[in-house]
Amino acid sequence: MSRKKKRVAILGSTGTIGQNTLRVVRRFPERFQVVALTAFNNLKLLARQAAEFDPDYVAVSKDRYQSLTGKIENKKTKLLLAPDDLEHIASLKSVDIVVIGMGGSVALKPFLSAVRAGKTIAPANKEALVVAGHLIMKEAQKYQSLIVPVDSEQSAIFQALQGNDRQELKKVYLTASGGALLNVPSKIFDRLTVQDILNHPRWKMGKKITVDSATLLNKGFEVIEAMRLFQLQTDEIQVLIHPEAIIHSMVEYLDGSIIAQLGITDMRLPIQYALTYPERWETGLKACDFFKLGQLNFQKPDLKKFPCLALALDVSKNMGTYPSVMNAADEIIVDAFLKGIIPFKKIYTILSRVLRKHQCIACPDLEEVIAADRWAREETKSFIY
Repeated sequence: MSRKKKRVAILGSTGTIGQNTLRVVRRFPERFQVVALTAFNNLKLLARQAAEFDPDYVAVSKDRYQSLTGKIENKKTKLLLAPDDLEHIASLKSVDIVVIGMGGSVALKPFLSAVRAGKTIAPANKEALVVAGHLIMKEAQKYQSLIVPVDSEQSAIFQALQGNDRQELKKVYLTASGGALLNVPSKIFDRLTVQDILNHPRWKMGKKITVDSATLLNKGFEVIEAMRLFQLQTDEIQVLIHPEAIIHSMVEYLDGSIIAQLGITDMRLPIQYALTYPERWETGLKACDFFKLGQLNFQKPDLKKFPCLALALDVSKNMGTYPSVMNAADEIIVDAFLKGIIPFKKIYTILSRVLRKHQCIACPDLEEVIAADRWAREETKSFIY
């Protein structure tokens, strides 16, 4: 019996998540059809992807649009603009699954558009859920949209919850590799170069998320993301440093049983699970070799050494517009660090100042979330420039 193809739109197809998604699609050409590819900058790769997967739509930023027009071989492929047309792409009737691989809060509107169109959404973007997860999840329930997270930790929690009563959950253990600075003394942090910070021990990721991993702020974002996705409170989540990054997260139930999701450090595993859910297909990847691995290690995060995580945990207890402000401020601060404008330790200093200055709105609507984002960006720039 023939299987109907799953039709996929990939927002951010040239990034790490997008490329790995296409590796999964490439493995199952008879089961997937790529309907849309979008990117902002990497024209050469986007053009190669378009030539291989022959999508109906390709979107790129305005300043790259003209350069792309002559590079798309299929004349039937419609060229659109990013981010202007991403909401339209995310809601196309011809799309079954929307993979959100693009970073930043710019993903918020297409995320909501996909939700309101009742799509299956595979988000690797945590920012949208951090800043407006309360709105996204409410709309997902209203429009019966399925969200299957792609981040390895959130995917692990999602998997560990399958077949169990949510009311029987006791605690979630959210694991973290510890980032590039786990074993580096904090007294030399400001002597480290940008390249030192970008040298992640386990994952190959974009520059912004790698810096956030080094500060452990990324894990703070994931705490808030997990709270949004799984209706959790801060005290139901324990961050656990696990350098081997084999256990991607664990769920403890009331009877003391703990279900852990384990796997090699390859993003194709959670991506393929999101694309094939509720089925599991063979990946062609190597399994964990426990004999070579030998042991798994765990430790509590050092909140004095990594104060950005402590800051994020405080935000998670108050919510409102604080997550929007924290996310927006961090985007500006990390960009300044990557450009060599501020030293590493200033990331926390400036972030905490912006959060202290913010007048929080407890239950914000979308306009208030966006306004808080805009305020935070301008306020943060005033501390840097």
